[in-house]
Amino acid sequence: MASTILYIEDNPLNMRLVRKILNHMGYQMIEAMDGLTGLEMARTDRPDLILMDVNLPDIDGLEVTRQLKAIPNLRHIPVIALTANAMHGDREHCLAAGCDGYIAKPVARQELRNVVEHYLSKSADQHVS
Repeated sequence: MASTILYIEDNPLNMRLVRKILNHMGYQMIEAMDGLTGLEMARTDRPDLILMDVNLPDIDGLEVTRQLKAIPNLRHIPVIALTANAMHGDREHCLAAGCDGYIAKPVARQELRNVVEHYLSKSADQHVS
């Protein structure tokens, strides 16, 4: 069964690009256009991995991440910041908020592939142990 990835992103062009990459890799993708919807989808759909835009229209992605990591049965889900915030210190800021990884936009296909595969295999290993 294919892993399910939740992508929380308000930009349709970014969503389309990532959807195309992930679908080509064989992953099932679910999508949310804002943080509150993404939070609810994480609760109900329990994805295997979450890609999180930081700059969302309602609550920012770092706050969504903090809330997800505070929910005991969701905190194990890897959250990867996928953001245009690529200045010095932005990666550290995302990790401090609870994100497990960080990818700067524009998204490079191979980097996305590597990061997604790394965190999904790491998550699977933790569930086997």
